Amino acid sequence: MPKLLEKIESAIDLHGMNNADLAELATEIREVLCGLLSIRTAHFASNLGVVELCLALHSVFDFRSDRLIWDTGHQIYPHKLVTGRYADFASIRTQGGLMGYPNPQESQYDLFMTGHAGCSVSTALGLKSGDDLRGEKRKSVAVIGDGAFPSGIVFEALNNAGELSSDLLVILNDNRMSICPRVGSVARYLDRLRTNPFYTGLKSEVVRILNHVPVFGDPAERMLAQIKEGVKAGLHGGMLFEELGIHYVGPIDGHDIGLMRKYIKMVMDRPGPVLLHVVTEKGHGYKPAAQDPVFFHTPPIFRDEQGEARVQSSSSSPAFTNFARDAIGDAMRHDDRVTVLTAAMCQGNKLEPVREEFPDRFFDVGICESHAVAFAAGQAKAGLKPIVTIYSTFLQRSYDQIFQEVSLQNLPVVMMMDRAGLAGPDGPTHHGVFDIGYMRIFPNIISMAPGTGKEVGQMLDFALQCEQPTALRYPKAAAASLDIPEQPIALGKSQTARWGTDGAILGLGPMFEVALAAADKLAEEGLNIAVVNPRFIKPLDDEMLERVFTECRFVLTIEEGALHGGFGSAVLELACDKNWDTRCMRRMGIPDRYIEHGEREVLLSELGMSVDGVVSVCRELSGEFAGVL
Repeated sequence: MPKLLEKIESAIDLHGMNNADLAELATEIREVLCGLLSIRTAHFASNLGVVELCLALHSVFDFRSDRLIWDTGHQIYPHKLVTGRYADFASIRTQGGLMGYPNPQESQYDLFMTGHAGCSVSTALGLKSGDDLRGEKRKSVAVIGDGAFPSGIVFEALNNAGELSSDLLVILNDNRMSICPRVGSVARYLDRLRTNPFYTGLKSEVVRILNHVPVFGDPAERMLAQIKEGVKAGLHGGMLFEELGIHYVGPIDGHDIGLMRKYIKMVMDRPGPVLLHVVTEKGHGYKPAAQDPVFFHTPPIFRDEQGEARVQSSSSSPAFTNFARDAIGDAMRHDDRVTVLTAAMCQGNKLEPVREEFPDRFFDVGICESHAVAFAAGQAKAGLKPIVTIYSTFLQRSYDQIFQEVSLQNLPVVMMMDRAGLAGPDGPTHHGVFDIGYMRIFPNIISMAPGTGKEVGQMLDFALQCEQPTALRYPKAAAASLDIPEQPIALGKSQTARWGTDGAILGLGPMFEVALAAADKLAEEGLNIAVVNPRFIKPLDDEMLERVFTECRFVLTIEEGALHGGFGSAVLELACDKNWDTRCMRRMGIPDRYIEHGEREVLLSELGMSVDGVVSVCRELSGEFAGVL
């Protein structure tokens, strides 16, 4: 039982602790984190890596008044444990419990509900600007990882911070990882900073000597002055940041609490923006996680046995993600023009085998989704067949590039959106419920949703034959294997699994399986219900829709996406244009509010989109429109 942790009512309690107390508290936090993973899946390695950093920050600052933004937010667990939420910590990532990301409704210590990477510097700078204008004396701190650091918005914020000269502290948590090992030239630059031998102390001595070299006026002396400045620049690893007007300090050991407290106190009152480079180890303190931080980013439930992680076996059906990965691999084997691009989602999209087999045609651009889409547009213009595979919620970050570089140019880029729908315990920042609306409004884009695992590959094959942009959405869920006749994918054509005139259910994507099961139950009650797998969100199957609107007593659409601007809305728009009677139509989907975290099946059930929920709505509609036909 933790001795220190259970006594902490607020992070201000850390101010009275010495370094030894904080080190003991760090051990207790890691024990609690390991205990959590024995009961549910959660973010793990990232949280283990920031324990000392979290304690150092809270033992120096008072974030009841000062400002703290954790970029991305999945490393928030130690912060929650020391800000009065230890008693409720076992509820994290469960419905009604603590959120796995910052949540202002939980605590005054959480300022933004963060879940997307790269925005911390911008929001922390905005907070500082607002406080200054209101005459409030507050410190502002942003903690950002090296995986998120190359995001374009980060450099936009640093550019602005250097111009404003605001008193802002940016802590760069450098663990050499995103979810997977991070990529790109910024990563290599950070590697050089971290391994620079001058940071052992030689750098400061050489710079001190160079500062005593006199500078006069003749050509030889001017050359000496140039050499002097060049050497100083070479020794000063943080020159990039210094040129932006950001004072660079580090790198320092992110697991030495005493050292970090010393440096944080040293820079906290320095005027102007400061970047403190802290080196940590992802998974620190638990050997299996430190050795394999990719697997232990969000591992399955495991039991610790004397330092060894014993993972519980799972017998669930293959996920849509697995079918997507296999389809991408098959496409790349059959056509050397096919490329795949992802934005630090290699592990999440299970693309490691594709990366290993086709390293020359696999592009991980880091957490830079806008660049990924524009990069893909360039490849398409050059004659390649790029596949951009990114979570639905993260693809939103490239909205303008989807418009300008892909749709407007009518380029054959394939966008595969994983986690389309409810993303379960990750909550509202990760639920992919808006892509139907933001994709279907653009001209030229064909939008599809597979109802079965097998359809993922069929739709990808179809998309790669198209000479215009295409989008596929699929959920974080097991893929159905349904006993229905196969039907080839044809542009704008749905699949009618069964016919009946008592009503029709149009189940988009994974809701097709729910619709079939509901129809089976209704058949036992004597109702003969048509079940349609729409397949296409855009273009719609006009012929099928005309038939269900004219021959069936009611029409029900179900989608795991936002109702506003969604598939059901598209059907209503078409019906209005065609003058079909829409009084018999109902829509089921995500209502106009943000959905909390919880298991996907539980959330769907509460939204009425379980089999029983659909059966109940169909019964109601059957009674309401019993005499229509």
